Order: sequence, then C-alpha cells, then structure tokens
Amino acid sequence: MKATIYDIAREAGVSIATVSQVINGKGKISEKRRAEIMEIMERLHYQPSAIAAALTGKQTYTLGLLVPDISNPYFAELARAVEDRSRKLGYSVVICSTDNKDERVERYLNLLQQKRVDGMMIGTGIENAEILSPLLQQSIPVALIARHMPTLSVHTVTIDDKLGGSLAAQHLIELGHTHVAVLSEPFKVSSSQERVRGFRETLTKAGYVLGPDQIRESAADLNSAKQEALRLLSEQNRPTGLFCCNDMQAIGAIQAAKERGLRVPEDVSIIGFDNTILASVTSPPLTTIAQPIEELGRYAVDILIEELKDNNNEPKQRILKPELVVRASTGRRGNQ
Repeated sequence: MKATIYDIAREAGVSIATVSQVINGKGKISEKRRAEIMEIMERLHYQPSAIAAALTGKQTYTLGLLVPDISNPYFAELARAVEDRSRKLGYSVVICSTDNKDERVERYLNLLQQKRVDGMMIGTGIENAEILSPLLQQSIPVALIARHMPTLSVHTVTIDDKLGGSLAAQHLIELGHTHVAVLSEPFKVSSSQERVRGFRETLTKAGYVLGPDQIRESAADLNSAKQEALRLLSEQNRPTGLFCCNDMQAIGAIQAAKERGLRVPEDVSIIGFDNTILASVTSPPLTTIAQPIEELGRYAVDILIEELKDNNNEPKQRILKPELVVRASTGRRGNQ
C-alpha cells in the first residue's frame, strides 16, 4: 500500500504540518530532525504527488537534465551524480538525451515545462541560445553544466577547459613530442573550443606550431573518432602525440592506432579528457585530463535548489580545476 503523509508523521512522531514543512523545504526544523524525516520518507518509499503539486502551481520536486548521450560514460557518471544529489535533497530527475541537436533540445524543453519541472540542468551543446529564452521568461531556474553561454543570464558550473588543454600540451611537450595533433568534438561545443585553445597556446609558448591540418573534428562517440583517427594516423607525416577532447575519442584513437599496426605509446602517445571509468580499464590504461564529474553534478543541483528556496535568481558561476592523470598511453618520444 502506498505510504501517505499521515504514515510519515506517525512513524516520525511529529505532526503532519512538520512533515509538510520538510517536503516543502520550509519551517524552523533542525537539520538532524529534517534528515530523520527524509530518511523515513525514503524507507517507506513516500512520494509527494507531482500531479497535484503541478495543478496547484506548487513545486513538483522534479528537475530536468539534458545531456547529449546517456550511453557516453562521462554523461552517465554526470547523470548519476545529479540523481544522487537530487534524491538526497528530496528531488527526482528526468534525464533526456539530445544528440546535441537543437530540435531535440527544444522538444525536450517543451516536454519538461509541460511536466512542470522546478528547474533544468543543461549539459548538452546548443547552437541557438534563444531556445532557452522561454524558460528564463517563466523564471524557471537553469544551470549549465560544462557549457558556456555568455549571452544568457543563467547559472553555470564548469571546469577550466582551457587549463585542461594546456595541461595536455605541457605533458606531451615534456615527453618530447613536438609534432602533435588534436581530435576535437565539433567546435559548436564550447568546451572543446576552450580545450583546443589552451592546447594551441601552450604549444605556441613553447615554440611549436599547431597548424589547421593538425586539428581534426569528429563526433564524440568512439566509432566516429576511430574513423577520423585512422585517417590521421595513415598520413605520411603522422603525429607522435595525439590529444583527444574526450575519453571516448581517445579510446577510438587507440583502436585506430592498433588497426594501423602502431604501438601505444611507443609509436604514438594518446591522451584523453574526462577520466571516466573506461580510462583505467582500456588497454593500455589511458592518460587523461580528469574532470571532477561528481562535483559538477552536485554543484549544479545545489545551485538550482538554492534559487528555488531563496527565490534569488542572481546568476552564480563555479569553475572547477581539471587535473592530469598519467597512465600508460603516453610515453617519451625517445622511447619510440
């Protein structure tokens, strides 16, 4: 039988009004008591009626999350971080995969508005920022995750992508690689733009040139990256070091190198970006730029819920730092 608010009140030994205040995030209740009541709600599988809340114009305690592809380990880990944090704070999450296509983004945004979600997190590429205007006009809180849209007044939780690209370049330079290349996601993705910019500027400062033919684009998935890497590594003047703007592309590049009969890292060093679970289990284990994925998801949820509670829509920005994680896919050029 479905638990009711009366069951929660009886189990916790408090009034129905107190349970209601916990559900709505209001009232002068100690954090310890609030946590105890929420634990009982979770144990009894209590769910406030989202339909009733929507009809009365109240909060539905539901958030939306848009990502390009939930099958990509990076976005799967991000979605899990968002879901875990939301559940802890009494919210549920609707997750949508957009394939980085504006028409799908717009369709999902309309759907989520119809479902009266309380706030939205955007972790997908959007070419036309005006798609988000209806949300802002309705004062629906929006947080961008690992995305930049400077023309919009929204919350953002990002990492220093430019620094990440710089770390990748510095690592390859220190290993003696002077002829390098980049495999990037399409440049409409702002994070990739910054990663390539940081990589190029660091090379330039060290006295090396990254020409246009040394920057290749592919979709973020493994197979698309593999095909582009096959073309790049088949060229007579192939690079000895390759920086890929995400781990899936880097794994695709490793597969391409093996198919071409090249050894990693003896013939070509490959570095990724993200540090997903796959980075440590691929062969060889992948050197990569680590994103604090759990923190990205947690901060995005916290920022939205803070606005919902305080009704303060002043845009907040949090920039996290990436780190270089060295594994076996990169090595000194002299060892080739």
